[in-house]
Amino acid sequence: MNEKDFAELAAGAALHALSADDERRYRRALAEHPEWAAQHDADAEAAALLADGMASVAPPAGIRAALLARIAQTPQDDATDPEADPEVPAAASSIPADETAPRTPRRWTRLAFALAACLALLVGVGIGAVALNDQLNRPESVVALQEIESAGDAQKATVELDDGATATAHWSGSVGKAVLVTDGLPEVADGKTYELWFVRGEDPIAAGVFDVDGGEATALLEGEMQAGDAIAVTVEQEGGSPSGLPTTDPVIVIPTA
Repeated sequence: MNEKDFAELAAGAALHALSADDERRYRRALAEHPEWAAQHDADAEAAALLADGMASVAPPAGIRAALLARIAQTPQDDATDPEADPEVPAAASSIPADETAPRTPRRWTRLAFALAACLALLVGVGIGAVALNDQLNRPESVVALQEIESAGDAQKATVELDDGATATAHWSGSVGKAVLVTDGLPEVADGKTYELWFVRGEDPIAAGVFDVDGGEATALLEGEMQAGDAIAVTVEQEGGSPSGLPTTDPVIVIPTA
């Protein structure tokens, strides 16, 4: 991923508009290129300013349908409709096409600004950012990951497996949560699943199960993490170990102390 592609994803991430796959690509690029963090911070700050000071209220009926309809009407190609291009002032609609400047292709940037316009409209009628986020139904693991990364005591650790797969644990003591992000982790056999564990001293504590999609996963560990816990993953029967204890050797172990 180059810096331009990252900037386009950063705009979508600030508005919580990325798909699960794009969210994982974005988080992986952010981890691999810490020098791009300024773009992440700037977009997050801009999104926060839009909703600053607005109280969370119940959204009116039909607001989700209206938002999705606005997105569906936003062109995703190189169309030159002034109303579809956020960088062209409204007055430009009266200028002949041959007098307007050439436009460059838009991808996530176009969608992100369409969402920004929707957000500004909703704020104007009293809908806070929290209500909008609820409507977008972000996965709990993604919400938790963003909470952790926004915390002042956010930490992370990455391990690389023998087959080249990577696993990164993100955690925060103040948030009290931990999230595991994997890349390249192989699928398990039918009837099997990955199970998460907090390893506290010598005691494994079950923390939920997860599956991978194309080798990737973003999984929130169930329960509250404590200082010094290691994070481990085993392969168990579907639904998790019935005994509440690991039945196989861990395929991932990430120390956090």
